[in-house]
Amino acid sequence: MVAAQTLVLASIPSPTSPIAFELGPLALSYYGLFVALGIVVASWLTGRELARKGYAGGYALEALFFVVPLGLVGARLSFVAANYDQYAPNPIPAVLEVWVGGLEIYGGLVGGFIGLVIFARLRGISPLAFADAAAPGVVLAQAIGHWGDYFNQELFGKPSDLPWAIRISPENRPAEFADAQSFHPTFLYESIWDVLVCLILLWVARRFGGGLRDGTIFVLYVVLFTVGYLAVDALRIEAAALPLVELVRGNFLLLGGVLVLGVASLLVLRHFRSLERVMNSIRNGLGMRETEIAREPS
Repeated sequence: MVAAQTLVLASIPSPTSPIAFELGPLALSYYGLFVALGIVVASWLTGRELARKGYAGGYALEALFFVVPLGLVGARLSFVAANYDQYAPNPIPAVLEVWVGGLEIYGGLVGGFIGLVIFARLRGISPLAFADAAAPGVVLAQAIGHWGDYFNQELFGKPSDLPWAIRISPENRPAEFADAQSFHPTFLYESIWDVLVCLILLWVARRFGGGLRDGTIFVLYVVLFTVGYLAVDALRIEAAALPLVELVRGNFLLLGGVLVLGVASLLVLRHFRSLERVMNSIRNGLGMRETEIAREPS
């Protein structure tokens, strides 16, 4: 009994409130605060990476007007679609209350990438080069944003007695784990992994930057992020309700699909310039042939 109490005392305490501060009717949540901080850090790092590539660092701030809105829309729509039963009884305003949590990362990536492509086309920049510059900042922003989950007491893992387990208030515990006091801090695991991925991307971009095709860093980010996401996913509350075989099969299928797409994308990027040169040669050859035909006497 004493040992159990010691473990609980050694665990990460639950936050007292999800609200950072209030000013009259206005309230700023920790979730929103960390999301905003993540955007600021991502913009700063993206600007540095753009400047290193020879682009104007200010493009990072301009792109926010395209990337952030579409990223939030994609993340929210994806989360609502995956949890439709939760929002069906009262969709408005529940669907619009992004500040209380509920964003899905892959939907956010798709929406944000669409915004990035639109901005890059308007500015005449290679979308893939811009995506490479943004990838380290995006994953670092994710690392920061996960701390919003801590203050919301959400997305935690299975019950755990580890010294770094997080205590969850009774009202935030799932009914089937009402008697458990501490859980795996999956937000912390993901945050640490995302920081490592950011450092790996920055190292690869500097060590092999001259020989990499545009888009390589972004593809590497997607693959590494997915590996960490699926590793942590096995510890989530939702995973505890799934049979082990189903959980492993589902995660391996998703990981396998991402890896196959990642390798295929890298191969395409690796040979894209060679293919482009071949196509240009063919077009030039056809153009020369048309010129010769036009010069032939009739």
